[in-house]
Amino acid sequence: MKRRALTTALVLGLIAGPALAADPLPAMKETPMFADQVKSGALPPVEKRIPQQPWVVKEFAGGDGPGQQGGQINTLIASARDTRLMTVYSYTRLIVYDDKFKLKPDILESYEEKDGREFTFRLRAGHKWSDGQPFTTEDFRFFWEDVASNKDLSSGGPNVELLVDGQPPKVEIIDPLTIKYTWEKPNPYFIESQARAAPLFLFRPAHYLKKFHAKYTPEAEILKSSRGGQQSWVAIFRRNDVMYTNDNIDLPTLNPWVGTTPSPAQRFVYVRNPYYHRIDEKGQQLPYVDRIIFTVAATNLVPAKAGLGEADLQPRYLNMRDYTFLQKSAQTSGVNVRLWEAGSGSQLALYPNLTASDPEWRKLMRDVRFRRALSLGIDREELNQVVYIGLSTPSNNTIMPRSELFKQEYADKWAQYDPKLANKLLDEVGLTRKDSQGFRLLPDGRPATIVVEHASEETEDNDALALIADNWKKIGIKMLTKPQTRDNFRLRTASGEAIMTAFAGAVTAAPTPNTSPKEFAPTMLGGLQWSRWGMFVESKGKQGEKCDLDSACKLLDYVKEWESGTTVEDRRKAWHKILASNADEVFSIGTVNGIRQPVVVGPKIRNVPKEGYYAWDPGGYIGLYQPDTFWIAQ
Repeated sequence: MKRRALTTALVLGLIAGPALAADPLPAMKETPMFADQVKSGALPPVEKRIPQQPWVVKEFAGGDGPGQQGGQINTLIASARDTRLMTVYSYTRLIVYDDKFKLKPDILESYEEKDGREFTFRLRAGHKWSDGQPFTTEDFRFFWEDVASNKDLSSGGPNVELLVDGQPPKVEIIDPLTIKYTWEKPNPYFIESQARAAPLFLFRPAHYLKKFHAKYTPEAEILKSSRGGQQSWVAIFRRNDVMYTNDNIDLPTLNPWVGTTPSPAQRFVYVRNPYYHRIDEKGQQLPYVDRIIFTVAATNLVPAKAGLGEADLQPRYLNMRDYTFLQKSAQTSGVNVRLWEAGSGSQLALYPNLTASDPEWRKLMRDVRFRRALSLGIDREELNQVVYIGLSTPSNNTIMPRSELFKQEYADKWAQYDPKLANKLLDEVGLTRKDSQGFRLLPDGRPATIVVEHASEETEDNDALALIADNWKKIGIKMLTKPQTRDNFRLRTASGEAIMTAFAGAVTAAPTPNTSPKEFAPTMLGGLQWSRWGMFVESKGKQGEKCDLDSACKLLDYVKEWESGTTVEDRRKAWHKILASNADEVFSIGTVNGIRQPVVVGPKIRNVPKEGYYAWDPGGYIGLYQPDTFWIAQ
């Protein structure tokens, strides 16, 4: 039975994956960068470095097809903290999304899901870490037993995605290449958590990190290795275990490029991983590019430098206000400026704080008529033309047409410009008294002045808020803005001091039925419209407030329906309930979405799509399009 299950897993996983097990591998060609090391014996030949069944890439999102190896790509970053962008851009995961938002195995050779609660992963035989050591289920066992289940390293227990009704999975190591996770009930978060821009890593390079773990190495010996003055083995372990932040050059990786520059620095050099698991159909090991260079630059200088050709590929720290300059600069520098669709439920959204501490404002924010009136009072088409030069789409803060779950009503409901209806609703709420300037008064006599708090330094955001303030004057609502630091912004929202905030819209903008819908319900502290309810859920009732608004509490029920769904159709139905409720109840007020994100591409860079989807998740900004397949025309 076990053998049959594994055979099924192999077949299912590889059908969904990039290459069939039966496909003969192409004759391999040695990577020029490694030829001398192979000749000297310092590195094994490429046939011995790749897995027995590598991922054979046959489709190229940019359309330029198989390329040539060599060269380097320069890009600009804002600070040393951006080393994590290499993890994000590389988008090497156990399971990944393709550019159609379909999941398929990547590091894994295959995976099988049974009843939504049993998951069997099969690794690629012969896969190695960047230092040449075998990548096996021992790396998964080490993470589960010695990191996630270690009270010193994980005082709160395993990650929430690994718990169902508070219970962890049964983890079985079948053999060096096969591992199984089983829960009593379905765990719909498990697979999705692997494909994120910031994934839940289920494995660690055990052979390296055991040197810093008290179970395997005496603490006195570990303390000798401390370079940052850490006084405990736990602190030293955590400093070295940085798979996401990617700022420990000694930590082995499975990414296409390996860091060689200790942080902090002004210039970070990443070189190709000699043991990377993807190849092309011509027998060339990926990535095509030998080196990626991250150079630190002031954020406000990135557009100028990119336009002048100082970056071969620049997706970050650019926006539409830079577009005209970039296009003009391109005439002399030769760069291409591509406009991708930005993946956000709303470029800028307003969040009425339903848990505001001021009782009068709390009552108003919880009245759906008030929220609908504020939404109806925004002229989104004017916003589109004036601020976003006509390149966006008026919309609620909801999912985008790229999602198979999209319905036009989710984008349009209560989002038309109708000041007459808005005024009528505000009168119904009881805001009928006005001051000498025509602004409405609260029932207690105070001016109905909404202070919108934000942490944005973007010109477009400030211009958009100014235009909304002008719109709201016509319905008797005065709006003021209060810029502040990101930390203070979060603190004031969570404490209830802020009555309304402005921030980017929904990150989950292109979900599938299997994507977590938690962002659209009061499940987390980060939900600006209901942060105290989210805090209550996140802390398991220890902090915050229990949801006490029926229309919002229903969303928690819908999330549970999604969690307990055993089929795609079950989860689809739950998603539609959540999206319909968000649109009708206007828990957040969207403005426009689908704006364009400039991406600067050097004249010799190939396989970067002319049109693309630019989002944190899913996608990892450019990760969705496999940067390991980008190449340089010599």
